Amino acid sequence: MLAPAIPLVTRGVNREKANGMESSVTISRLRKVARHFRTNWFRCLLLALIGIFVRSPALQGQCIWDDAYLAHDNPFIKSPLLILESFRHYLFLDSFSAHYRPVQNLSFIIDYFFWNTDEFGFHLTNVLLHAGSGILLYFLLRQLFASLWLRKAPLPVRDRALIRMPWISHGAFLVALLWVVHPVHSAAVDYISGRADSLTFFFAAAGWLLFMRAQRTMRPIERGLIYFLAASSGLLALLSREIACIWIVIFLAHLFFIERHLPRRVRVCALLSCLGLIMIYFGFRQLPEQRLMQPDQQSGWTAPVRAALMARALGDYGRLMIFPATLHMERTVFDPMSCRSNSDWRRAIHADYLSILGLLLFAGLVFGSLRKGRGQTARVFGAAWFLAAYLPISNIVQLNATVAEHWLYLPSVGLLIFIAGCALELPMRYRRAVPALAIIAVLGLSVRSFLRSGDWTDEETFYKHTLAAGGASGRVATNLGQVYARRGNYAEAEKIFRRVLQLLPDYPLAQNNLADVLYRQGKKKEAEILLVRIEKNSVETRKEYPRTWIGAFNLAVLRHNAHENKSAIAILDKAREDYPQTWELISLESEIVRQTQCRITSRTKLRARQLVALRRGSRARPPVCAARRHHSRRSGSAPRDLARRARRGSDATDGNDTNAPEPVGRSISDAAAGHRTPAGRTASVHFALRNPRENGPRRRSPRRAHSSEPSPGARQIADRFQLGVHLEARIR
Repeated sequence: MLAPAIPLVTRGVNREKANGMESSVTISRLRKVARHFRTNWFRCLLLALIGIFVRSPALQGQCIWDDAYLAHDNPFIKSPLLILESFRHYLFLDSFSAHYRPVQNLSFIIDYFFWNTDEFGFHLTNVLLHAGSGILLYFLLRQLFASLWLRKAPLPVRDRALIRMPWISHGAFLVALLWVVHPVHSAAVDYISGRADSLTFFFAAAGWLLFMRAQRTMRPIERGLIYFLAASSGLLALLSREIACIWIVIFLAHLFFIERHLPRRVRVCALLSCLGLIMIYFGFRQLPEQRLMQPDQQSGWTAPVRAALMARALGDYGRLMIFPATLHMERTVFDPMSCRSNSDWRRAIHADYLSILGLLLFAGLVFGSLRKGRGQTARVFGAAWFLAAYLPISNIVQLNATVAEHWLYLPSVGLLIFIAGCALELPMRYRRAVPALAIIAVLGLSVRSFLRSGDWTDEETFYKHTLAAGGASGRVATNLGQVYARRGNYAEAEKIFRRVLQLLPDYPLAQNNLADVLYRQGKKKEAEILLVRIEKNSVETRKEYPRTWIGAFNLAVLRHNAHENKSAIAILDKAREDYPQTWELISLESEIVRQTQCRITSRTKLRARQLVALRRGSRARPPVCAARRHHSRRSGSAPRDLARRARRGSDATDGNDTNAPEPVGRSISDAAAGHRTPAGRTASVHFALRNPRENGPRRRSPRRAHSSEPSPGARQIADRFQLGVHLEARIR
């Protein structure tokens, strides 16, 4: 009875062994994956793949907003021969902004060379720059974390600690991954024109890493070459965007307060090099022609107003970093209606939760920096990084906006470092949950970034989502109206433009677009009245808005289409005085003048043909008849070839035949009115007969090329009339 049971027990043991073997294989595979995860190349690959994937919806995006100019119509990206010319101009040729970013134009030149006007190539470059910046940030954070927690250790000891203490690399990787997938950077990555932030980050991080690499190089020549490359990267970062100055401040603060073990000679040389780079940068900024800046609308803000706006901006940035729900391009923390009087300000204070949130964030940064503990150095460094990068965008100085999402591209790194320093203070049993929480945060932020990147697929989607998210500004609504107008939906575009003008009555861009829509709908009188008002108000509006010459341009086009060229030229003459060196105005006026001269030439030729027809249809033909009688009396015959030559001479009225007499100089009005002969009668207009023996054989001249002067012109007709009358008198 026991024998049959033996195989059953044996099979059970075999299953347990098989399950054990499978679990051991799974564990070994996980160990291999974990072993690969600890390698730098695998982490870099993850950063690149994840960074590209979450931004992939924007790769099929169109040119939006400033992209149409910078990546399509920009004259400096059309040829590599214009590389040096990019250093002599601001980023926008016709604007109040003084953004000097020649490296951004150089990157557009490279994209245009390989991709022409294909938006995919421009978006791909943006995504790759962002992914590359994330990889460089990972390597930079490894070195910074090692220097923060091992401040007194020499460089060889730090390098060995990075191997023996893998949690440093793990922390750097998680911070870099959170930074790469954060949706607040959408405006700097998915927006082609926002490339300046990633360019600056890439070159600044590369320069800092090259400086650290030079400290570990023993050969003097190689070390000097690496130092030169680091300085060149720093200069490229400065020429990409002005925020690179903050990178230099952070670098010098780390060098003098953290890296105290370095020789004083190295630190002093680094300081002098940074000062030299800044001087070179400001020297480059003197190359463009200085332009009239936009009037300072913030100059009237008092100190309490600026302090409140700084707190609001800080609260908005903190909210976006923790909970990036409503993302759009037209953010603002300033409500003009709440600043008209003290009573308005007091009524708005109860809803000013952003100021309270900003004060809480600032208090948290200060408290975390003062609290003793293992991660205090990291918290102090992160808070200093964040506040140093936040101060220029805190409304303490005039900017073109009160807040902007892409301005967090650099400050967000400091805030993430501060959070990493806070995580080190957790007890050990809670610290083990930090990687899991970080992975959950990465997943959530990745989904939000993926959805946000989909907003940049086309203009209509982008503007609609911006308005829905709270970016109810006049220019966004006007841009949406332009989209409808280009599609031919003029009724919907007119509604949008009129709604904008109800809020901003003197907004010239909406006025010009409304006039264009009205004209295309056949409401020409209303469009002309609106354009006249725009042209009159341009003296005041051009102080606040750029490109206000468009109103005069459109009015001149409307008058030209109505065949009122004198009025159109007068409008353009006045506009060129108000807006000198505006090519569009010069080009339009020259075209109108050219067309006017061509019409005069055509009318002159038509009038000449009419006068010849009048000559043929007259009752008496003095030249031909007198000549025929004269020759018959002298030679006894009537030469038929002379009559044929007379008829051929009368047909040569277009100025293309050498048999036509040369002009002497009379106006077409004189020729049309006729010429009073000494006998007191009016002679008909006609052309002279040629004497073959005096003028030689009849030859055809080549047809003249078109020129700005009319040919034959009114003077030729009048001079032929004079010469014909003179020859008629001689023949008689």
